[in-house]
Amino acid sequence: MKISHRVTNINGGGSDGWDVFLKARGMIAEGVAVTELTIGEHDIRTAAPILQEMHRSAMGGHTGYAMVPGINTLRDTVAARVQARTGVPTTRDNVIITPGGQAALFAAHSVACDPGDTALYIDPYYATYPGTIRAVSAVPQSVPAHADNAFQPRAADIAQAAEQGAKSLLVNSPNNPTGVVYSRETLDGIAQVCKAHDLWLISDEVYDTQVWTGDHLSPRALPGMADRTLVVGSMSKSHAMTGSRCGWIVGPQDVIANLVNLATNTTYGVPGYIQDAANFALNQGPQVEAEVSEPFRRRREKAMAVLAKQNTISLVPAQGAMYLMLDIRATGLSGDDFANDLLDTHHIAVMPGESFGQAAAGHIRVAMTIDDDRFIAALETLCDFAAGLARK
Repeated sequence: MKISHRVTNINGGGSDGWDVFLKARGMIAEGVAVTELTIGEHDIRTAAPILQEMHRSAMGGHTGYAMVPGINTLRDTVAARVQARTGVPTTRDNVIITPGGQAALFAAHSVACDPGDTALYIDPYYATYPGTIRAVSAVPQSVPAHADNAFQPRAADIAQAAEQGAKSLLVNSPNNPTGVVYSRETLDGIAQVCKAHDLWLISDEVYDTQVWTGDHLSPRALPGMADRTLVVGSMSKSHAMTGSRCGWIVGPQDVIANLVNLATNTTYGVPGYIQDAANFALNQGPQVEAEVSEPFRRRREKAMAVLAKQNTISLVPAQGAMYLMLDIRATGLSGDDFANDLLDTHHIAVMPGESFGQAAAGHIRVAMTIDDDRFIAALETLCDFAAGLARK
């Protein structure tokens, strides 16, 4: 029997970008001690009060089918949170709860694109972006953001790509993998292109609580953008609830109504006890979010001090998110070769820039997701390794 092209082509016939990560996990399975600086998984776990609320809800019987758009209390809380942060009037009718940010990305592209439509995304990109677009039978097309512009995408580059008939544009700020926060100028340019070329804008804002310098600005708040922007959010990064799989889309009311139909025929919603826990977590206020993000802020400062003592590796402006993007081109190696050699020789696992697109070639992404002492020791070893390569 033949498997559908839609599924077999999700990775476009190439790698899914996780080769070094899988190699590291294979070494760990064989008993090798590997320092993992790969995926965006907190080294803390979901806070006990959130888990206690999840347990209370489950034991109280909220284990059956929950309302597909999401329980009203959580939708109201998300709407109030978004309105407070953006100034854009938002009600529960603008919100659908999804099984995490990844499901939200799939649903957003499903509602924005028909099969065969071109969907734009910025390179460097989170590894699942092109596969998600292919999974809805749309055609992914990357728009490079260049290292010489601090990985801020240029409106002219997006416009040139959009002229070929695109339907949507996916952006992510604070950005994974680069750690860059898009400037007001960048976002204004993106908004102008979307309006000029009638694009849906899908804005992945799952790192909005991890901003180290500057301010996070949701493009939904820009003039004329609320009716064409779909904002993806998640509990994963803000509250260390990665495994709970609870996210959302915020968008125009008619779009959300149609996404309810999609969810009814795909995920059929999110478990009620998880939604209750998410609602509880969000209502604990910004202090809890700050506590979750603080280790990454602290490690960023420590990392910048380490990097300032050497001259082989350059740091891409680390303005947000839990990652550092490091330019290792002075070593003469690609990101792939550097990451594999570092893993083989020092058992330190990082992600090659090429895992996130060709615009990040010659870079590596380092996740700040282990305790401070081990993180700094690994970064110092990485710097020494790079310096040795550059001297050859």
